[in-house]
Amino acid sequence: MKRKVCKSCKIFYEEEHCPVCKTDQQANSWKGRIHILNAKESDIAKKIRITKDGEYAIKIG
Repeated sequence: MKRKVCKSCKIFYEEEHCPVCKTDQQANSWKGRIHILNAKESDIAKKIRITKDGEYAIKIG
């Protein structure tokens, strides 16, 4: 199954709906990826308002 990127929270996912915000709006183009391993302790995650561990797109086109 092809991986998708959520337009709202920018997380990569393979399910039918986004596991974070439960929307089905997906982006087809994106630039850059960031892996958040510990969102609660990460200064970068706090700065970009990520609360769940995972792989995120940096910019959605």
